[in-house]
Amino acid sequence: MRRKDREITDVNEILEVINSCKVCRLAMADNNRPYIVPLNFGYTFEGDRMVLYFHSAKTGEKIDIMKKNGTVCFEMDGDHTLIEGPHACDYGFAYRSVIGFGTVSFIEDDKEKTFALNTIMKHQTDDSREYTYGENHLRNVCVYKVICSSFTGKQKRFFI
Repeated sequence: MRRKDREITDVNEILEVINSCKVCRLAMADNNRPYIVPLNFGYTFEGDRMVLYFHSAKTGEKIDIMKKNGTVCFEMDGDHTLIEGPHACDYGFAYRSVIGFGTVSFIEDDKEKTFALNTIMKHQTDDSREYTYGENHLRNVCVYKVICSSFTGKQKRFFI
């Protein structure tokens, strides 16, 4: 990271950023053609290992790309504040963000799918209920995870 003064090094602060975000942008590449999509997500973090969970339709462009090339990049951000100044070049933008890299793994096992879907639901709703999913629902949804190989946090603070 070029701007070390903006790097978030405390893992707990990075997790605060992730907890405040409901959308993760997942980027992938189809040969030399980049593709990015905003997705709802959930995650687990144990030790130093983070896993992001997603779900979608079973077919489509992102699924096709990830099946060919499972290397992805992700980004999420929040805490946006416009910083005004007396001149246009004095304006800025406060934010906190997380960017990382990982590998996609498609989930086929119904128990693991249920775990992943419940992880997404917990993150999106702040509800710790354990949901159940019918066989038909599990069969008709694509559930996948990104096993993160690295991630960094960055922020620009606004002080009054």
